[in-house]
Parts: sequence; structure tokens; C-alpha cells
Amino acid sequence: MSSSNTPTNFDGEGRRDLWGPVLCGAAMATVGTSVVASKVIGIQVEPFAATALRHLLALPVLVLLCWLFQPSWPRPSRRDALILLLQAASGSVGYTVLLIAGTSMASAADAGVVAGTLPAMAALFAILILGERPGLLALVGIALTTAGVLLLSMGGGSEHSVPLPHRSLGIALVAAAVACEVVFILGQRRLLTPIEPLAMATLMSLGGLLLSLPAAGIVWAMGWSQVAVDTKSMWAALAAIAWYAWVPTVIGFWLWYAGARRATATQAAASTAWLPLVAVTGAAAALGESLTASQLTALALVLAGVLVGSITWPKREQSRSQPN
Repeated sequence: MSSSNTPTNFDGEGRRDLWGPVLCGAAMATVGTSVVASKVIGIQVEPFAATALRHLLALPVLVLLCWLFQPSWPRPSRRDALILLLQAASGSVGYTVLLIAGTSMASAADAGVVAGTLPAMAALFAILILGERPGLLALVGIALTTAGVLLLSMGGGSEHSVPLPHRSLGIALVAAAVACEVVFILGQRRLLTPIEPLAMATLMSLGGLLLSLPAAGIVWAMGWSQVAVDTKSMWAALAAIAWYAWVPTVIGFWLWYAGARRATATQAAASTAWLPLVAVTGAAAALGESLTASQLTALALVLAGVLVGSITWPKREQSRSQPN
């Protein structure tokens, strides 16, 4: 979600608090609804145009919140500015565009299962790119989520009208969207100057708007269009964009950071299980998608991977005994 995607940070153990995992879980639930919203949006609205409109709706709300709460605005170095630009391109634009494009080819249930691989993919990128040493449970979690996505790709989908080649491409596009979100996460960890959550959200939404508008204009000028405009579907798509802008983007972002300050890294990682759960149940309840056995099994594997990968061993006390 950044301003637009989930501002995930699994580093460091925070102080334990009952409200921490509750708020983090609520934030991930809002992100799960964005998968269902993306399916509705992709029926009528071109992905870049939808992304630009999303940030256009979210930005005034974020600016108003900045005016009310007055967050500090640091002056980033040239290096940090480049990282912020990369984060906006990947997290604010790439994630949304690829998710909408992916859900136009695959079902929302498929997309929800794949989106649940976020913590495992983040761990994998950290191993391959940052050279971090993985624990055994992290490797097991990555293996389980990978098995779930492979099963999902090979199994039957809930929308039998979608040809298998298009469905496989849609699943791949959603996986690419998750990879974009991981780039945002890794970029956040590389910033030298800390930025307050509300200021970060506003910067990412502004960057997403500025980056997506030219692309949307180019697509419009070239006359690319997916389907003929249907008035009822268009209003539903616009409502879904508004939901995506105000709920997962603004409310979800605040819920996550409020919870992340009170939750441990393990609790924050485990809370991501709500994302695929809400997305899959929302696909069935709101969109009427029927779930197949392979989809449910893939979901179970992904959830198991999330929960296993989030387990950490307690650190040994440096001092094994206290003086009497």
C-alpha cells in the first residue's frame, strides 16, 4: 500500500501490545479488499488511468491529514530522492497497474492467493539481493508459498470462461505486482533519512500520480481500450477506484503503521495472512466466484508458508544469570 501499498517492515521487534496485531490485521484486511476492487476496475478502466485516478482521489485526503497533523518533512539526499522515486514507480504505480491487469485475466481468488506470498517473496529478495542469511523456518515458508502458487497455476480456476493461457499470464502479472511491492519494502529499508508515515504516504501518492498520468495519457492517445464502455460497469469501476483510494490507501496505511509500532515483527508478518483470506472470501461473496479444490489447497499452502515463515526463535539472554 505504501501510500498506495502496504508499508511492510519486518525488521526489529517492537513492544508487545494487544492492539498491535489487531491494527496490523485490520490493515491487511483492507489490502485484501483491493484485490476484489482491482477485478471490478479492470473490467472497464485501463490500468494506468485507474492508477492515476486512484492517487488523484487519495492525495487531497492525505494533504488534508498532513495539514491537520503537521508531520515533519525531512530534506532527502540525492540518494534518498532516487530511492523514493523508485519506490513510487514500483509500489505506487507498478503494483497497482500489474494487479489490475492481472485480475483482468485471472480470477480475484487467484490474485488473492498470489498476493499472500508477499512476506515469502520479501524474504527471498532479501536473501538473493541483500545477502541476508535465511533461517530454516524462512526457507520452509518460502517453499510452502512457492508450492501453493505452482499448484494454483497448474490447477483449474474458478472462472472457466478464462482460457488457461490467459489465466496463467494473469497469475504471473499478479506475482510481478507482488515483486514491485517487495522493491518498495527493500527501498524503505535503504533510506538514510527516516520519514514519518503520513509524509511518506503523501510523497508516494504524489509520485504515483505524477508517474502514472503521462503513461495514462500515452495509452489514451494511442486509442488502446480493453472493452466497450458499459454505464453500469463503469460506475461500479469508479466506485471501486474510490474504495481503493480511500480505504486500502489512506485508512489501511494508517492502520498498518499504528499497529506496526505496537506489534512485534513476528506479529506483523503473521498478520499478512488476512490479505489472501479477505481477498478469496471477498471474491466468493462480492463477485460470486466459485472456489475450486486446487485454489483452496493453494490458499492453505500460502497461509501455512506465511505463518511458518513468521516464526522466530527467541533470542538467548546475553547474561545467563543475575546477581543475587
